Amino acid sequence: MGLGNRIRKLRFEKGEMTQQQLADLIGTSRMTVYSIETGRFVPSTLLALKIAKVFGKPVEEIFFILEEKHDRRKKR
Repeated sequence: MGLGNRIRKLRFEKGEMTQQQLADLIGTSRMTVYSIETGRFVPSTLLALKIAKVFGKPVEEIFFILEEKHDRRKKR
C-alpha cells in the first residue's frame, strides 16, 4: 500500500500555486512538497493537516490509500 494525493491538482485549482508557495505556507521546503506530490515521501500528520488547511479541504479529500499492486515476486 502507498499514499496517493491530489496536491498538484489542488495547487492548479488555487490559482496555479507553485510548489514553493505551498512550501512557504506550510513551513517546509519545495523539495519536500515535490516529494510528497510524487509519492516519494509520506507527510507527517501535522504536515498533512497544514496542507489540508491551505486548500480548505479535509485530509481525506487530499490524501488516499493506493491499493498494493500485484507483486510478481510473490509467485516464485
